[in-house]
Amino acid sequence: MGLALTDPDLRALLARTLASLPADGAVVCLCAAWCRVCDDFRPGFEQAAAARPTLAFRWLDIEDEADALGDIDVETFPTLVIGGRDGAVRFAGPVVPQPGQIARLLQSLGL
Repeated sequence: MGLALTDPDLRALLARTLASLPADGAVVCLCAAWCRVCDDFRPGFEQAAAARPTLAFRWLDIEDEADALGDIDVETFPTLVIGGRDGAVRFAGPVVPQPGQIARLLQSLGL
């Protein structure tokens, strides 16, 4: 089962992220400590965070923070959940772990 933009657990995840880090929107990377692809993706994620200080970025290990996920089922890593300040989910799904991918995605979403 894929991630649906209307999933209440995704909205709740974004709301919690925005509540703890007030911003214009949020980018949450769902990853796992054992995932080498996630390890390779993390520097680009951190660069994107530094380049967009008006957005809240969160690196969330799905095993260490399983309670934060509710019923969200992550099948592919890395998976991003992106939403606006209003908490609406604008993107939820796996991404190609390439440099610049996050910046292009955020630009296409108007963030």
